[in-house]
Amino acid sequence: MRSRHRIAAVAAAVAAAASLAACGSDTAGSGGDAGPPRPGGTLRYGLSQGPTCSDPAQAGTNQTIYVTRQIVDSLTDQDPKTGELKPWLARSWEVSPDATTFTFQLADGVTFSDGTPLTAESVRRNFDSIVKLGSGKSPLGSSYLTNYVATTAVDKLTARVQFSKPNAQFLQASSTSQLGIQADATVAKPAEQRCAGDNIGSGPFTYAGWRQDASATLAKRPDYAWGSKVFAHEGAAYLDRIEYTVVPESGVRTGSLASGQLDAISDALPQDVPQIEATGGRLLSTSNPGVPFGFQPNVTRGPLRDPAVRLALLPAIDREQLVDTVLGPQFKTATGVLASATPGYEDLSSKLNYDPAAARAALDRAGWVPGGDGIRVKNGEKLSFSVTFSQVFAGNQAILELVQQQLRQVGVDLKLELVSTAETTARQNSKDFDTFYYNSTRADGDILRTSFSVEGRNLNARERIPALDDLLNNQLSAGDAAARTQLIRTAQRTILDEGLWIPTVELSQAIGAAGKVHDLKFEASARLQFFDTWLSGS
Repeated sequence: MRSRHRIAAVAAAVAAAASLAACGSDTAGSGGDAGPPRPGGTLRYGLSQGPTCSDPAQAGTNQTIYVTRQIVDSLTDQDPKTGELKPWLARSWEVSPDATTFTFQLADGVTFSDGTPLTAESVRRNFDSIVKLGSGKSPLGSSYLTNYVATTAVDKLTARVQFSKPNAQFLQASSTSQLGIQADATVAKPAEQRCAGDNIGSGPFTYAGWRQDASATLAKRPDYAWGSKVFAHEGAAYLDRIEYTVVPESGVRTGSLASGQLDAISDALPQDVPQIEATGGRLLSTSNPGVPFGFQPNVTRGPLRDPAVRLALLPAIDREQLVDTVLGPQFKTATGVLASATPGYEDLSSKLNYDPAAARAALDRAGWVPGGDGIRVKNGEKLSFSVTFSQVFAGNQAILELVQQQLRQVGVDLKLELVSTAETTARQNSKDFDTFYYNSTRADGDILRTSFSVEGRNLNARERIPALDDLLNNQLSAGDAAARTQLIRTAQRTILDEGLWIPTVELSQAIGAAGKVHDLKFEASARLQFFDTWLSGS
C-alpha cells in the first residue's frame, strides 16, 4: 500500500534543514523589475576547478555536479524550501512498511536525448550499473544502494526496487544526481568511457562539448516536457546554451565577470564582492548540508594512532579565525560532525571551543613533550603528520595553512600535501594518507554512514566499533523519523568522541552573478540548477 505517512515523515525530517540550505542569500535581490522570463541566450559560467567526469553517477565535486546535474533527471526531486520530496520522472511511489521495497510509477512519454523511451527497464539498468561501478568509481551512488537486491520492471512504467535490509534513506537518495537515470547506451559502457562527455540523459540539457578538466558546453532540449514539480515553469529550459570554462584564479574569475566576459562564477571570495556589486552584479550564497570540511585521520599511521592526540586537535583549531581571515560572512564555523543545514544535525560546538591551553594539557597528559624546535615528541617519535587535500574548494589551501600555524602553537607539525582530484580518489581507495581533508554534501544524515561506516569508505582505516557501526546501520531501519534522527545524533557524538573527525568550517556556495542573470537557483543539496535561469538584455 502507499506509505503516505512514511513519505510525509521523511519530508518533515528534512524540511527545516533543507530550507536553511536552500534559501541562502542574495546581496542584490532577484532582479524582479526585469519583466517576465525570456527564453534564449547563452550563459557563460566560470568554474573554479575542472569538471572531472561527465557521468552524473561518478561525479563528486561541486564544480562537476554544476554541469552533470543539468543533463540528467532523477526519479524524485527535493524541494529546497520545504525538504518535501516531489515527483519528477516518477509521478508517484509506494514504500513498504519495512522500507525494503520502493515502487515507482514513471511518467509516460519521457525520452532520452537519443530518442529512446524511459521505461522501468531503464531504471533497472541504471541501478544495476551503479552497483557494478562500486564505491571506487561511484562512492555516493553505490552507498545509496547499500543492500541492493534488484530492480524489477513490473510493467513498462512501474519499477520496483528491492533491498535485503531496510533502507530508510533511499527515497531521498532517489532525488540525487548520482542516481539520475541515463539511457541504455550510456550505462552499458565501462566506467572510464562514461566520463567522455557523450552521456545520454533525459534532462533539459545535453552535452554539446566536453574537454576533460577544461570546459563543457550544454545545449537545450527543445522537446523537454517532463520537468520536476519543484521547477517554476513547464516545458523547455529558458537558456539555449551553457558554456562552462575553468578559471582557477579567483581574481581572474571576478575580473571576467565584472568585464562581461562571464555571466556567473563559482567560489566568489569576500574580497571579490565589492567589485562584483560595483558592476551591477550580486553574490548568491547558501550553506551545504552534509559533512563539513574537516580532517579524517587514518588511525593506523603515525601519532594519530593515539586517540589522545586526535582529541587534542579539536580545541587546538581556532575555527572563528578560519572564517574571519579566509572566508568571510557567507561561511560558518563547523559546530559538529554534520553541517548545521543537515537533517539530524547535532550541535557539538561545546566540544570544539578554541582552547589551546586545554590542547597542550591533553598532549602533556598523553606523554607528548615539547622538543627543542617546539614540536612535541614521545618515545622518539615527533608529533608530525600530513594532510592530503585537493583544491575542490578554492579556499582549502589558505585554510590549511592557517590551521598549520595554529597547530604549531600547541606543538603539532602539520605538513600540507596538495594532490590532483584524480589522485584524491586513488589515495582514498588505498588509504595512503595520514589525514584527508574534504567535505561531503547531502541533505540527509545518512551521509554519516557513507563517510564513517567501517563497511563503507572507512577512510579512518579503523576496526569495527560496535557502538558506532550499529548506530550507522540501525538508522537505515528506523521506521520512525524521530527515532532515526536520534540515532543519527548519537552517531555524531560517538564519531567526535572517538576522534574520527576534526571539523573546521562549513562549506557554502558563493556564486557571483551578473545583473542580467535571473533565477539562478540552488537545489536542495546546494548545487546549481539552471532550468529556470534566464537572461535579460542583450
